[in-house]
Amino acid sequence: MAVNSFMVELGTPAPGFALADVVSGETVALEDFAGAPALLVAFLSNHCPYVRHIESVFGEVAARYAAQGLAVVGISANETGNYPDDAPEHLAGQVKRAGFGFPYLHDADQRVALAYRAACTPDLFLYDAQRRLAYRGQFDDARPRNDVPVTGATLSAAIDLVLAGQPVPEPQYPSVGCSIKWLPGNDPS
Repeated sequence: MAVNSFMVELGTPAPGFALADVVSGETVALEDFAGAPALLVAFLSNHCPYVRHIESVFGEVAARYAAQGLAVVGISANETGNYPDDAPEHLAGQVKRAGFGFPYLHDADQRVALAYRAACTPDLFLYDAQRRLAYRGQFDDARPRNDVPVTGATLSAAIDLVLAGQPVPEPQYPSVGCSIKWLPGNDPS
């Protein structure tokens, strides 16, 4: 069943994090991106058909904007007991398959997902240079089985504005995807 993102209030500061990258094993923290003019925090998953539908184009969009200074970090917060495809070793396979050139972190205790108020995968949070939330919402209008091409146009337009120091106007449309698979007692809804 598809779930919408919570649409966190614009201007909200980026919560801190320090999580292990699934490829290198190194800890990556919010502070590591301090010099970037914008930061995209993307809650992703390996097994979700909504993420799989966009993942290659998402990797391309992230790479294109990295050349312009955008920092990107992916985070998977799904519990892995019932969803083993989202275990770190399988996420590392997704990095290769999708062409992700950004750190992909595993949030095993789900504290980071809860702090960001992430609800689904994909769930996208774009922060400005002061790490205030400038955009939250969909990648584009494509969904599995809706025959709309995956382009990343909605997110790309938001990134262009943030990198230019401009606000991203409303309306912003929620991301739609698989619910985060919460550990018992963590489900914020």
